[in-house]
Amino acid sequence: MSEVIVGIDLGTTNSEIAVVRDGRVEVIPVSGGVPILPSVVGIADDGTLLVGDAAKNQYVLHPDRTVRSIKRRMGESVRVTMGTADYAPQEISAIILRQLKSLAETHLGHAVTRAVITVPAFFSDAQRQATREAGEIAGLEVVRIINEPTAAALAYESRHKGARKALVYDLGGGTFDVSVVNLESDVVEVLASHGNNHLGGDDFDRKLVDFALEHLKETNGVDASRSVTAMARLQRAAEAVKIALSDQPYATFAEEYLLERDGVPVHLSLEISRDDYEAMIKPYIDETLDAVHLALSGAGLTVSDIDEILLVGGATRTPLIVRRLEQDLGLPPRREVDPDLCVAMGAAIQAALIAGVQTHTVLIDVTPYTFGTSAIAELNGEPYPYCFVPLIRKNTPIPVTKSEVFYTLFDGQERVDVTVYQGEDPDALNNIEIGRFTVEGLLDNALAGNPIVLGLSLDLNGILQVTAREKQSGLERSITIANAIARFEQDKLDEARNRVHALFVEHEVARPERDSQSDSRRLGVEARALVEKAERLLEKAGAEDAEDLVDAIEAVRDALDGDDASLRAAMASLADLLYYLEA
Repeated sequence: MSEVIVGIDLGTTNSEIAVVRDGRVEVIPVSGGVPILPSVVGIADDGTLLVGDAAKNQYVLHPDRTVRSIKRRMGESVRVTMGTADYAPQEISAIILRQLKSLAETHLGHAVTRAVITVPAFFSDAQRQATREAGEIAGLEVVRIINEPTAAALAYESRHKGARKALVYDLGGGTFDVSVVNLESDVVEVLASHGNNHLGGDDFDRKLVDFALEHLKETNGVDASRSVTAMARLQRAAEAVKIALSDQPYATFAEEYLLERDGVPVHLSLEISRDDYEAMIKPYIDETLDAVHLALSGAGLTVSDIDEILLVGGATRTPLIVRRLEQDLGLPPRREVDPDLCVAMGAAIQAALIAGVQTHTVLIDVTPYTFGTSAIAELNGEPYPYCFVPLIRKNTPIPVTKSEVFYTLFDGQERVDVTVYQGEDPDALNNIEIGRFTVEGLLDNALAGNPIVLGLSLDLNGILQVTAREKQSGLERSITIANAIARFEQDKLDEARNRVHALFVEHEVARPERDSQSDSRRLGVEARALVEKAERLLEKAGAEDAEDLVDAIEAVRDALDGDDASLRAAMASLADLLYYLEA
């Protein structure tokens, strides 16, 4: 029997987890049969860890103790405050992933340790690395990172056969991607991608919030933007209005007792038409359509070459998007696969393929960026020391390895500095520097023109390996580019893992619609998963540590027949020992 690998869509607004069982893709229910987990995390008054709907509900009252849309901060070297502590974006995302992992384990009845996680096609190397780190912190081995539009194409392809070219339009809560894919026989081949990592339904909400703020200022003379609680309530109301306008021509923006002015309550009641709303978001839709044509150009195709349009992401329910796509491309978009779930479904299909489960779909992905270095050359007719030299070009199928030879500038040159950039501008300084290193100790008797071979290797997860080698001596230096400003060092990764683990062990996670019987079953599943993990470490542990492990394992097993409180205490002791041994 093949090991189960799950597929996870870690989204800006919502997240889902899916698995292939008995040849069928199953999106795992989160609560009450609903498979969607809001990507919101919070800490309640009593210290309870809130994940999903509970955290989303708290956000309106206590935004200072709640974090949402963390995906937009992935890859940044920042900290976000939640209650009395601050966390890296990877840690907040890890809490969401760990909750999904726990829910899957309860549903499947066994431990879940490996996953395929999706990211926007236009996610940078730093953002992909941060996503991988979030998985590690959550206790998951991330076996593959794939692009969201690619995953969606896999979900559609699993239902339809025949050669065709498709345009995958993916507009979620916080990111936008468009990919041109070739679907033929059992192969999904990505030809080109384009997008914006900071464009999505959240921006539509913000337009509605701005509209309400202006109305309040004109009618009541108040600036609600100064109230954190009022802004949180307006954001919630804006999302409801946006959803309503997908099916109705009018919706009412209503919030009673939003705030006070001179001791008098201020209420909001504002009707908005779909036409007015569409006028607000038109610039965003125009931007997505510009990206569509850039992706087509990158694939070397025209509108007439596209056979179908696949819609992905909850924001694609906006009627204006469907109309504009049909007007621009002359095709009615396909929407038979749930746009909120198809990414997780595609991730599960890819996970099944990796796990060795029989599947007919093969994935070929591309890099959405150009990677290269800088050298002295002519730019605009003048010598310039920072000309961008592309090695791996945008839309190249991955995995890929490319190399190029460069030459030293003067006799006896002992070192070369290598800088790696991501971007498309001929001036390297206008691109994003993602890493640098120095090769020292070159041959001291070498003349100018000593060849240095620079190699770039991009893997299926979008992680870049860079190698520089002196051709004559074989001297070689290399680095893995994961953006130094965003990457966790190993000790920081371990610290983050411990922090997230402590939140789950020390503070009970609030779960809707739970009863004592289902809670005991869940606890039993988690306990057995913990024991399984401990047993795998036994072979590697020293004699003294192994003895402690055996004792802790037996304590958990004994507690399985007792009450939940004793089991939780035994699990906490075993978990602490595991984290000590893994550190």
